[in-house]
Amino acid sequence: MTSLEVSEETEDSGPGGYAAARLLLLHEKERSGPPRRAALARLTDDWLAALFAAAAPPRGVALVAVGGYGRAELSPRSDLDLLLLHDGTADKAAIAALADRIWYPVWDLGLALDHSVRTAAEARATAADDLKVHLGLLDARPLAGDHGLVAALRTTVLADWRNQAPRRLPELDALCRERAERMGELQFLLEPDLKEARGGLRDAQALRAVAASWLADAPREGLDAARRRLLDARDALHLTTGRATDRLALQEQDAVAAELGLLDADTLLREVYEAARTISYATDVTWREVNRVLKARSARPRLRALLGGRGGAGRTATGKPPVERTPLAEGVVEMDGEVVLARTARPERDPVLPLRAAAAAAQSALPISLHAVRRLAATATPLPVPWPAEAREELVTLLGAGEATVPVWEALEAEGIITRLLPDWERVRCRPQRNPVHTWTVDRHLVETAVRASSLTRRVGRPDLLLVAALLHDIGKGWPGDHSVAGETIARDLATRIGFDRADVVTLATAVRHHLLLVETATRRDLDDPATVRAVATAVGTVGTLELLHALTEADALATGPAAWSAWRASLVADLVKRVAGVLAGETPPDPEAAAPSAEQERLAIEALRTGEPVLALHTEPVVAEPEEPEPVGVELVIALPDQPGVLPAVAGVLALHRLTVRAADLRAVELPLDLGAGSGPVLVLDWRVAAEYGSLPEAARLRADLVRALDGSLDIPARLAEREAAYPRRRGLTAPPPRVTVAAADSRLATVIEVRAQDAPGLLHRIGRALEGAAVRVRSAHVSTLGANAVDTLYVTRPDGSLLSDEEAIDLTRTLEEALR
Repeated sequence: MTSLEVSEETEDSGPGGYAAARLLLLHEKERSGPPRRAALARLTDDWLAALFAAAAPPRGVALVAVGGYGRAELSPRSDLDLLLLHDGTADKAAIAALADRIWYPVWDLGLALDHSVRTAAEARATAADDLKVHLGLLDARPLAGDHGLVAALRTTVLADWRNQAPRRLPELDALCRERAERMGELQFLLEPDLKEARGGLRDAQALRAVAASWLADAPREGLDAARRRLLDARDALHLTTGRATDRLALQEQDAVAAELGLLDADTLLREVYEAARTISYATDVTWREVNRVLKARSARPRLRALLGGRGGAGRTATGKPPVERTPLAEGVVEMDGEVVLARTARPERDPVLPLRAAAAAAQSALPISLHAVRRLAATATPLPVPWPAEAREELVTLLGAGEATVPVWEALEAEGIITRLLPDWERVRCRPQRNPVHTWTVDRHLVETAVRASSLTRRVGRPDLLLVAALLHDIGKGWPGDHSVAGETIARDLATRIGFDRADVVTLATAVRHHLLLVETATRRDLDDPATVRAVATAVGTVGTLELLHALTEADALATGPAAWSAWRASLVADLVKRVAGVLAGETPPDPEAAAPSAEQERLAIEALRTGEPVLALHTEPVVAEPEEPEPVGVELVIALPDQPGVLPAVAGVLALHRLTVRAADLRAVELPLDLGAGSGPVLVLDWRVAAEYGSLPEAARLRADLVRALDGSLDIPARLAEREAAYPRRRGLTAPPPRVTVAAADSRLATVIEVRAQDAPGLLHRIGRALEGAAVRVRSAHVSTLGANAVDTLYVTRPDGSLLSDEEAIDLTRTLEEALR
């Protein structure tokens, strides 16, 4: 028995019959997508029509579905948008009673209802004042009653919409822009709102409204399929959650993917992103055309006045004003605010024309017309491999145009031109990035990195290599394994395809392979260790490649998101680059073992040895990366105290209690000369770089008092931190991956390097310090890096006598740390 047959049998049994038929329909696995939405709409139509008939309505009344229900697109938890339309002749009490007999059964079933009771004149007046009401009425569909009344309203509302288009469409455009600013772009969000985000169902509805105005029309290719894909995803979301939600939350994505028969959540997101991209591109093209038409209409009366009537000089034979065409490049002109192909252009004989047109559009900060892009996609001859020099130069010009590159690139991508030029692009197209630090999908991140790199080209000797490296640095993310390793091979192939010579191909492949080297080394390794600097110098090879990597590192981080770059990170990377450049120039890195303590460290050490208690200095003036940089990179905290167990966890715990973020820590034992008269014995000097999570820095006296209490045991740091951690908000449904501790291959002669990756939490370094104390190892230095919710802490550790740990001891230590952090 089908759901419609069930509907026929249960139609007279009231809400319960409808509910049973509805439930059966929603759980039919063999029917989904548009057929199920349409069947649910028909089932609901029949039920509401029965309610209407049973209420014995007076003449001149109709029940009308509007909005999404009017389009017969009911998702499992969609609102029912209903209008009770009447001609004003019936008694108001009778109309109110009729409405109650329809609305209350809907509410009794727990269905969301958006309802109104109006005459045709009232509906028209409300639509004139409320754009959303007008949009809903454009999809009005009669369910029961006087169909002629509904047809007349539809005709009037549609005529109003077309007549008022010059005023209404800019209002709709502003509404869409405001919503996009508030909700973000669907094609880049990890937890997108399928309806409200830019490129979602609301924008698809707006495109239908524009088409109904007869003023402009959206590109139709792929638009209906994209809209269906989002509706299918919303159906699956409603079914798996049992809620009327449009937000595709992380914890729901696997279940939604399974409901749709997709491989996994990433496949789901990629399909959703592709659909959103299609709608977003159609939105851009459509609103550009709307604005062009409206501008032309507003200009005509002024032009007639200037020309003194319909005739006059300056007009073509057809009576229309001439359209100016401004040459931009060979075969490319500007016309009416867009880049189009010249009349003499022959894409079938000019394989470089797509790149030349794109470069001209980006350099002029103009959109490339839809007709031009489609003609290029349909008729342009493929580029020979390797590309000619002109094609390579036009690609570099396109990438170097800054922000104007993005819309032009998206236009080429929408018509498949990019994947034709760079075949490996298809693997990263619309590919989601699960790390919340990332703002963009992989492909858009690559373009954004090139945009950022365009402002850094004056810092490098080969701007062309910087821009192409920016475009390709994450190209390996479409393949399994380490994306830098995979990307090196792909970059080598693509650079050869683009026409770079052998030396440049090697440079580009090296840049892609090591695009994370500088920032990871600077934030996770001891830069005073000569082995660190030598390892980077060996990987980089030349000063030119180092210069290229420095700019690429900054562009990559800036294009990733606000959490990926700061003045602090910039200062660390700049310090590393300076040291590596010295090694490449033949200099020998200084031996940290031979470095004497600074005057301040020696002064504090003497005081600590004399008093037998901690002494500290907190430099409250922030250190900045550059004089013009307003962002502080942290303040220096120097602590000296007689050597004793438990120093690292005590200090780390006190700093955590005072909400100070540790960015780097250097620990060293200082032996003071006997002639200073300060007693004898080693003194620990800890040089920390810290920053306040928020608010101002604590007073040094308070830090010292709490440190004394932590060392003598009167301050229970683990208990205080446990209270803080319990108070931290946790996201429901998300489970952090377990910590991972490894022995890093750093080739250091000074210490064994241990790398800890864990969920960031208050007192993480304190817990690490306690575990290290229990394992009887000494910490030489610590380097803390946090991206989003993930912390990467690198520890340089030795035995108590300063020697390196054996391989077995190092492995045992990693297990101890992992156990302590679980």
